[in-house]
Amino acid sequence: MISGLTLLLLLPLVFASPLERRANMVCGKFDSLSYGSYSLLNNLWGMDNTTTGEQCSTLKSVRDQSVKWFTQWTWAEGGHDIKSFSNIQLDEGINQQLSAISSMPWSLTSSGSDLVVADVAYDLFTSYSPGGSNVCEVMIWLANLNAGPISYNYNQYGLAVPVATNLDLAGHAWNLYLGTNGYNKVVSFLPVDGDIKDFSGDIYQFFTYLIDNQYISSWEYLVTAQAGSEATSGSATFTTKAYSLTVN
Repeated sequence: MISGLTLLLLLPLVFASPLERRANMVCGKFDSLSYGSYSLLNNLWGMDNTTTGEQCSTLKSVRDQSVKWFTQWTWAEGGHDIKSFSNIQLDEGINQQLSAISSMPWSLTSSGSDLVVADVAYDLFTSYSPGGSNVCEVMIWLANLNAGPISYNYNQYGLAVPVATNLDLAGHAWNLYLGTNGYNKVVSFLPVDGDIKDFSGDIYQFFTYLIDNQYISSWEYLVTAQAGSEATSGSATFTTKAYSLTVN
């Protein structure tokens, strides 16, 4: 069972450069900090898409398997390409078949701004074998800040076209988008009624829908479980008040 996610998003924050460095802070492209069953990943995988910008992520505390952390980033435009995905990753207890997982309860509290391009999402990957290559990325968006999902189809205005609409899952209505990132399939759930500031529900309902409708198979393995903020442009602070994640 994956359980217990509470997040707080505070935007925007324009901060001084360079950022004040701390011992529990990571600022390098793929720097990370590990504590217990978790890793804090700075993950500036798209930073080469711009010539101006930086991001640092800070682990504040880990207490009773609950993680408190935040990230600060500022990125120049650099087109519409994502620059980074700062996140907390679960390192232990994954690589289970989806059929062996019964529920994934979590909750989120956030507030946002129109002055950035980013998203706040749960990001999960499946594979055909434990620790194998990704075959599907499942994204559950809670905040869409002037961004948009990957899609096979776009309308005349350049907006992604959903493959299913108004899905009733975890107490909210969602649109489902299907596409590829060039390596694996990507399915993205976006809330119909705008950003969800307070969320509490069982996200295994999303996997059940995908299995029942043959987007993924129950015998696939959950190989990656992350939650954080994908940043494209602007300046912001993303703060996680309390995050806990276990798989039973």
